Amino acid sequence: MARHLISEAKGYEILREIGVPVPRYALATNITEAIAAADKTGFPLVLKVVSPQIVHKSDAGGVITGILNTELLLGAFDKILSNVRKYDPSATIDGIMVGQQLEKGLEIIIGGRIDPAFGKVITIGMGGTLVELIKDVSIRVLPVTTTDINAMLHELNGYQLIKGFRNEPPRDREALVNLIDTIARFFMDSAEIVEFDINPVFLYEHGVCAVDARFYTDDTPRPVISEPVRPLPKELLQIKSIALIGASAEPNKVGYAVLRNLLSFPGTLYPVNPKHPVILGRTTYPSLTSIPGPVDVAVVVVPAGIVPSIVEEAGKKGTPLVVIISSGFRESGAAGSELEARVIAFAKQYNIRIMGPNCLGFMFPHQSINTTFDPISPKPGNLAFLSQSGAIITTMVDWSLPEEIGFSEVISVGNQADLTFEDYILFAADDPNTKAIILYVEEIRKGRRFMEIVRQVTSGMPVVAIKAGSSKIGQMTAASHTGSLAGSYEVYQAAFWQSGVIPVRSMREAFQTAELLSSEGYPKGIRAIVISNAGGFAVMSSDYAEMMGIEMVEFPQTVIKELDSILPVDWNRRNPIDMVGDASADRFARTFDVMIRNQELWDIAFVISVPSAISDPIRVANELVRFSKSTQKMIVGCMIGGDSMKTPLRILRDSGIPNFPDLEDAFKAVGNICRHICWEEFHGRRCSTDDR
Repeated sequence: MARHLISEAKGYEILREIGVPVPRYALATNITEAIAAADKTGFPLVLKVVSPQIVHKSDAGGVITGILNTELLLGAFDKILSNVRKYDPSATIDGIMVGQQLEKGLEIIIGGRIDPAFGKVITIGMGGTLVELIKDVSIRVLPVTTTDINAMLHELNGYQLIKGFRNEPPRDREALVNLIDTIARFFMDSAEIVEFDINPVFLYEHGVCAVDARFYTDDTPRPVISEPVRPLPKELLQIKSIALIGASAEPNKVGYAVLRNLLSFPGTLYPVNPKHPVILGRTTYPSLTSIPGPVDVAVVVVPAGIVPSIVEEAGKKGTPLVVIISSGFRESGAAGSELEARVIAFAKQYNIRIMGPNCLGFMFPHQSINTTFDPISPKPGNLAFLSQSGAIITTMVDWSLPEEIGFSEVISVGNQADLTFEDYILFAADDPNTKAIILYVEEIRKGRRFMEIVRQVTSGMPVVAIKAGSSKIGQMTAASHTGSLAGSYEVYQAAFWQSGVIPVRSMREAFQTAELLSSEGYPKGIRAIVISNAGGFAVMSSDYAEMMGIEMVEFPQTVIKELDSILPVDWNRRNPIDMVGDASADRFARTFDVMIRNQELWDIAFVISVPSAISDPIRVANELVRFSKSTQKMIVGCMIGGDSMKTPLRILRDSGIPNFPDLEDAFKAVGNICRHICWEEFHGRRCSTDDR
């Protein structure tokens, strides 16, 4: 049977069987049956066409409401038949559903579908005919709890309508939560339901009712595969030997570029090439099996067709990891997919791990290892960067050098034929050099495994991710509202939040958020103060804080009196603190002292300093370092300027204090972190004063 849209009448039966309230209804195939149904149901009525070809009934003129008597019923019945036949002459009309027309309530949509990466997901939002236009929805990967459902409702912009807005009474949230919970459990347990819309659900002051239902079934078997965690070999944290299969003496070949990068590797390097005895001053071996010593890592840059045999050699050699830089596998079509399957078969046979294929390789700066053909090697640091794009890696490594950003690992995941994002995340988290992990994601192949494993990591280490591919191309023809609202990108975002991963929109934002977390860790809360010697930036910081969901502290009178004693008489007497343009380093220091004494009031401090004739930026930087060391709070430097700030920035960098030359970037990074804190604390609820 495969995918099939079942009738709305059958959908009503499903809902009624699981205990979801639906209107009284009956299916009529002729006018006589319609009149009999009306006698049972009672006026007013709504008529709806039942046809497997008519998905959007309103568009076809297949819905008529407000039928108050038998005469109107007769006209409406004929009108629907005429409208539908005109709309689609080939459509099969199974009948017309005669239903009780309910008093209108607040319209809610509940939907579900199967995401190819993460499995079954549920969507909740403000419903009606304009759902795609309003797009006020919340999404979760199933299963969910009633706590999750409550949190989803809180995320809706229309939540105030549920809570009670102006003269409108509060709606029956408990009944709605119970209904959603019932539907979510049913969908999770159903083997055949693959997608559904219940839109609208009428939510009343007391009670709730599902008014319109659309279910899709599919009886195609879906095997459930449970994969155990297979960690990367521990030898990778201390690699002693690397073999490069495909080493080349020709400067225009990838094998030459990779070998050149590996010359700085302090361990044993084995170039493999049967045609040359020596390349770049290194003894070359004719094959992997001819190498006399053990090989921890085999890097492969030969044509795709001979890669399976190389992997078999690696298995016989006892090499625990094979890095396949070569392309021409799954990404190239059916023949490439067959080659990739052979590679994985050998890997399983010999219990070795595969990185790639079609990847750039990896860089371990702390071990002076660069297996890629990127001519630039990054400096050592504490950020792990895992990327599905080699071009993104080369770009960000190049960018990192002038920014003085260092890495613990840089890994290109490639096709993820064996090792996947979650495997690399586990590996990076086990590295004592790693303090935060950044992901550039195009595809996660095993979504549920990703969520289960990464959730364990994010409880102790920050993970920041950017998902490429947020465009709506391909979703415009979605058959259901849920299909268009819960697209792949939206599901990824939901999965990230549920896994404890912080999603961001740009690479710059990803690195700034991760770097801030790697140096400062998570703050205890989202209460912020701003200390500035520039009034304009102080005003802007208030705007940015509101935009990013950062709570600006209101100072009690005791703190204002303390600040009155050290600041000019015309200071603004509130947070953000505008110390006035003639603020000296001493004024910064004394303001810091007040905040140190009152640090129980705040969690995050933004320190804004711009060049002036009075302030000494070097002294300000040193005072900022002292401020940071005197608290356990998140300190965010915003020393903004040109050449006069170079030495101060060096002081901050040497002390591990992050600095943002752009104020908006600072608030974006902190805002991402605050949203994560709210998610963790409130299980997804928006962090606002009235919800606490």
